Amino acid sequence: MEIRKNKVAIVVLHLLVWLVLFGLPYFLSSGQEEMIRRIAVHTWIPMAFYAVIFYINYLWWIPSLLFRKKNGLFLVFNVVLIAAFVWLNGMLKDYFFSEFMSPPPGGQAPPRQFFLYLEGISFTVPLVFSVALKATERWIRTEAEQREAANIRLQSELRHLKYQLQPHFFFNALNNIYALVDVSPEMAKETIHSLGKLMRYLLYETNTGEVSLRKEIGFMEKYIELMKLRYSDNVRVYYDFPAVGQERHIAPLLFISLVENAFKHGVSAGSGADISFVMKLEGKQLTFTAANRNVPKTSGDKSGSGIGLQNLEKRLHLLYPERYTMETRVEDDRFIAVLSLEFQ
Repeated sequence: MEIRKNKVAIVVLHLLVWLVLFGLPYFLSSGQEEMIRRIAVHTWIPMAFYAVIFYINYLWWIPSLLFRKKNGLFLVFNVVLIAAFVWLNGMLKDYFFSEFMSPPPGGQAPPRQFFLYLEGISFTVPLVFSVALKATERWIRTEAEQREAANIRLQSELRHLKYQLQPHFFFNALNNIYALVDVSPEMAKETIHSLGKLMRYLLYETNTGEVSLRKEIGFMEKYIELMKLRYSDNVRVYYDFPAVGQERHIAPLLFISLVENAFKHGVSAGSGADISFVMKLEGKQLTFTAANRNVPKTSGDKSGSGIGLQNLEKRLHLLYPERYTMETRVEDDRFIAVLSLEFQ
């Protein structure tokens, strides 16, 4: 239905343009018969040929010849068409309006070749305009298709991230809750409640293009608290997130890859670790920093099979073009990832 409406709008626009082009000279002539005849000679007849050249190219030759790299045929067809219309235009003027074509008294008419040259140039104008218009429409359509493809790819990556988070996180959380049941039943209940909120957020609230930043922060806080249950006291986790209002919105699950990456790669068996997450919001600028111990991967470590920082950067490039920076570095034996983005 939307495509049909667009086509109708384009047809109406074309009709209005030609109506103005044909009608304006008439209204400027004040209705005088002699002026109308002159307008017919010098404006309406050539303009009718312009319309034919424009639409033959716009509707058929540009899509079937020029856009299919048949440039030679396209050029030959248009040269023949323009030459035929220049000749026909001259014949019509000589036959029907010869009195207007005679030289002024005491003057000398310019050479016939001069008029043919000018008419040949004027008849190329609708050709150039049709190529420009069709190329612009094609570019706009291509851009729209690319945006749609990028949006589909983003949705696919988000679904992949959600599916990647849910199974192993849910499994680990259940194991932690199982261990808490005998030791601390009240904490086990609270953990089950938090897990339910997390899963509800993942399943239902991240299906839109943007979510409330406050809800995204709440999700990360619950995620971090549940992840802390997996580790002993020698793994210290610190996080500091700002209090924000509902007016701030952001793409869902944008920071969770950095959080998961810090837990996945910042802890080694049998040793202590410090993991920190800090978010700062200053005006329209948001900065999220994740820092963890730099633990080199062993050959048997398969923990790097997640979405990863590269896929996160692809999402950022599509969602926040020219409005983000992402930096990773190793400093004092700590891996630090800093993501900054600007709200509109």
